Amino acid sequence: MRIFLVPSSLSAVLCLAVTGGCGSTAGVSDAGNSADAATTGTSGARGTTTRAQSSGRETSTTRQSTGSSASVTIGVSTTASSARTGAASTTGASTASEGTTKSSASASGSTSAGGSTRTSSNATTVAVAPTVVSVLPVDAAADIALNSHVSATFSEAMNPATLSTATFTVTSGTPAVAVPGTVVYGSRTAVFWPTAALASNTRFTAEVTTGATSASGLPIPADYPWTFETGATTVAGVPVDLGTAAGYVILAETGISTVSPSMITGDIAVSPAAATYITGFSPNLDSSGTFSTSTQVVGRLYAASYADPTPGDLTTAIGDMTTAFTAAAGRAPDVTGLGAGSIGGLTLPAGVYGWGTGVLMATDVTLTGDATDVWIFQIAQGLTVSNGAHLVLSGGALAQNVFWQVSGAATLGTTVEFAGTILCQTNIALETGASITGRLLAQTATTLDADTVVAP
Repeated sequence: MRIFLVPSSLSAVLCLAVTGGCGSTAGVSDAGNSADAATTGTSGARGTTTRAQSSGRETSTTRQSTGSSASVTIGVSTTASSARTGAASTTGASTASEGTTKSSASASGSTSAGGSTRTSSNATTVAVAPTVVSVLPVDAAADIALNSHVSATFSEAMNPATLSTATFTVTSGTPAVAVPGTVVYGSRTAVFWPTAALASNTRFTAEVTTGATSASGLPIPADYPWTFETGATTVAGVPVDLGTAAGYVILAETGISTVSPSMITGDIAVSPAAATYITGFSPNLDSSGTFSTSTQVVGRLYAASYADPTPGDLTTAIGDMTTAFTAAAGRAPDVTGLGAGSIGGLTLPAGVYGWGTGVLMATDVTLTGDATDVWIFQIAQGLTVSNGAHLVLSGGALAQNVFWQVSGAATLGTTVEFAGTILCQTNIALETGASITGRLLAQTATTLDADTVVAP
């Protein structure tokens, strides 16, 4: 079969010459046009849509019945086609987006020299099933470090509630024995963190089941298994991914308050609380309405009540903060119950330390390691740092690689010198004259009293 493409400017002429007019056909859209007082014609378009499942994208092909144009869209795209008869014109546009794919057609017309245009449009919503697009470790990988995590990345945004150890499993042996762990989801990637280091020289099978569904409720097409084998070594720790929360030196959900003068280097924000819950800073709202400034902050102040895009940005950051808290809690501890929760006077190498109690730092603590080492402290209750205590970083250790995951309240006493990111499920309080090189990320409030906070 041969297809001849005829320019849209000639399509009406050919139709009139051969048939005395072109009949409209049913499809995605139709348009009728009257050229001049003596001649009336209509034109139509028929569209078909197909989806490319493997990549999670939609391919849309539109054919004009009179040969005006054809276009293909992949991923997020826009196509437009037009047909002209006499002095009338129509335009149509379709869009496709990831996740739940939305397609819409719109048409508009204008008239001149006595011509008229009528238009119609139809809208279709198509949900695209998610697929697993990449995994770590890769399938059949060997000599994997014993302290590794396992992850799967999806083509579509997923429903976090459907990603757990019930739908994302790691097993070994015959019959299969499940590896205990925690599943954390964010940015289309689900991560399985084993509760303890993996067994050495062992073959493991990881699997994501069809119980995992997209945000629009569609499951992956089939169970997705892959295998890997461990070696006998461990690797340097991996920092906790803070996502967009890393852009703030203080981030809290219910409020940030200070007794002047505090000095903060970096941006601070509250959400979903409004700007009125940032107190003691005497903020000055910028003319854009998106942020404010303060003499106590070398940076900007943000709140959920400010103008767009601030509210949306903060919602994302709060979500990333919560995800980071869960991810830090899910790491397999190298040491548990150290000092029965009293760590004053200790020198600690890099690693993951866990306590089922609170932690008291009554005197100085030293973290020794190089610039690539990572420390994660998992504290099931509160963290208390006594007045005047110092956290000392030696050997090149960096504050940006120190993480304190605290399920209770975190309190830094007067004149304390501290370091690292505090991921706190409740409130963080710095007493008079305390300082920290790091971040204060609180799921409730943060209070300051003439303190110094500097981004790492």
